[in-house]
Amino acid sequence: MPLQPRSTADAATRAEGAIRKRLELAAVLVAMGVLYLWNLGVNGWANAFYSAAAQAGSQNWEAFFFGSSDAANAITVDKPPASLWIVDLSVRIFGLSPWSILVPEALMAVATGWLLYLAVRRPAHLATGSERAAHAAGLLAVVVLALTPVAALMFRFNNPDALLVLLMTAAGYGVVRAVQDGRARWLILAGALLGLGFLTKQLQVLLVVPGFAAAYLWAAPHPIVKRFVHLLGALAAMVAAAGWWIVAVMLTPASARPYIGGSQTNSILELTFGYNGFGRLSGDEVGSVGGANGWGQPGLLRLFSSTFGGQIAWLLPAALILGAALLWVGRRAPRTDPVRASVVAWGGWVLVTGLTFSLMQGIIHEYYTVALAPGIAALVGLGGGVLWHRRRLPFEASVLAAAVLSAGALGIVLMLRPAGFVSWVPWVIGLATLGAAGSILAVGFAAGRLSSRALPRPLGRTTAAVTLVAALAGPLAFTLQTVATPHTGAIVTAGPASSGGRPGFGGFRSGQSGLNSFLGIGSGGTGGRPGGFGGQGTTPTGGGFGGPPSGFRGGGGGAGGLLDAPTPSSALVTALQTDASKYTWAAAVVGSNNAAGYQLATQLPVMALGGFNGTDPAPTLAQFQELVKQGKVHYFIASSLMQGSSGSDDAQQIAQWVETSHPAQTIGGTKVYALG
Repeated sequence: MPLQPRSTADAATRAEGAIRKRLELAAVLVAMGVLYLWNLGVNGWANAFYSAAAQAGSQNWEAFFFGSSDAANAITVDKPPASLWIVDLSVRIFGLSPWSILVPEALMAVATGWLLYLAVRRPAHLATGSERAAHAAGLLAVVVLALTPVAALMFRFNNPDALLVLLMTAAGYGVVRAVQDGRARWLILAGALLGLGFLTKQLQVLLVVPGFAAAYLWAAPHPIVKRFVHLLGALAAMVAAAGWWIVAVMLTPASARPYIGGSQTNSILELTFGYNGFGRLSGDEVGSVGGANGWGQPGLLRLFSSTFGGQIAWLLPAALILGAALLWVGRRAPRTDPVRASVVAWGGWVLVTGLTFSLMQGIIHEYYTVALAPGIAALVGLGGGVLWHRRRLPFEASVLAAAVLSAGALGIVLMLRPAGFVSWVPWVIGLATLGAAGSILAVGFAAGRLSSRALPRPLGRTTAAVTLVAALAGPLAFTLQTVATPHTGAIVTAGPASSGGRPGFGGFRSGQSGLNSFLGIGSGGTGGRPGGFGGQGTTPTGGGFGGPPSGFRGGGGGAGGLLDAPTPSSALVTALQTDASKYTWAAAVVGSNNAAGYQLATQLPVMALGGFNGTDPAPTLAQFQELVKQGKVHYFIASSLMQGSSGSDDAQQIAQWVETSHPAQTIGGTKVYALG
């Protein structure tokens, strides 16, 4: 058999290598998808507040467009509706069930991982000149993202954060391409994606803009004036992508649309810049509960605290070390160096977002930190991949060892916080950390005096494996615990409960189970926090594409509250459904989460008096009295909901008026008032 020409053989080898890399990437992404889809039904309705809005949007196009809490369009949720649009369509296609609501969130994780791989692989290839090293760097970034506990939580949950992270990561990829290729269209696309991110969670999306803008302004291969023009174009695309919906809401008469939930003046601008904007920084949020003291102590170390650390902090110091090292290594590179630009983009993302979360005095929840996950993963993947390729140099070896030591030490601390949680893992992390750091330093300082034959490939593979164990064993344990545990309610956290954690607010429940027998977990807490406002919540379980989770099938009348939805009894569900066609709203109840439980059980519009916190003036007492006079509301359901620290008390006035002017009755253990 004749030998192939060398060029043909090389081409065949490269083709085989490309196929192998695609298969490896596909395997990692599929594994990520399986991890996030496994046991997904255990979360039931997850955040019933958004599940009820998805139910409403699947039944009514006006509710779809505005993001209403109910299909009769009394009030919207307290966020723009972009994340609801995707779930609404899923519910329209597949029917209302926990799976139709949560599967799109898990698929967003896979899309985010794929985009992150592409964004890291390109500059890693330019830095190393090796397809294999670049491929490994991209895969490392995906693995780090997948095993970040708060990512495993939020990509299996129906809060807006999953879509926000996907859009910001896609925008990051666009910036990386724009810097490398010099094509403004990638930057314009990034701006448009950030605009859609604004329609997902408003001003939070702007936290990545400084890093992205600095990277392009510094490194794009154009004259400075042209770079500024391109950035203005991206800004225009961002404003257009977000502004069309904002303008549509502002131009729609208040009488022709639902009330803007979360605002005190029925204004989307107030919601944007107040409750969801600068109020989050200052703590001055009219209509909220808690305030600065209620949301933890701001400070530079907040992200490493007992409540935040296990969510995101595992590789945060390592990411900053690796990013800083890349800047130092590339200090003499040309201005247009895409590796340095990538570090500026992802590093700016991490620094600005991390400092904001650390110092903000308003409402902040631990799950917000999922917004840091792609930035950390990108820095670890890019920095780890590039420096590992150069690990035979003393400086690079020292940086790698420092990153491993920081990850291992922090991992041990975070693993020891939940009492009795997989007590043997800290020992594994400690041994792996010492072994990996020692091996990396030995190679880095001895490679120059040894021949290449003295450094066999198995040694490098073994060191890489031990390094991964040191860095990822802790987050892996927290991630597996998160996947195995039900998470429902408005406030959820990943991993087991840490000792010293602060008490929570309301009906939130996030249990710890399922992984105990597999990993030998002791009684390290519930993974949740005890109730405060509004009584005890409920945890729905099971559920498939056929219907709601079993926790909503009646049998007991669990109380709702500020942060969790009630479980109505079968008798109450029957009463609400009886003659429902004669009324616009089957019932009214104070607070959006209270309304969500009844709405999901009956699939009928339920008016959320006062919006999420019960503190919005929607409707006023006079407006509600007129609706009752017109026969549009069937029942008022009594509830327990603490009044907010500020805002309107119209909902409380309505409750008092109903109690004094209508006779009470008890249906299935719940006090109701017939208004029809």
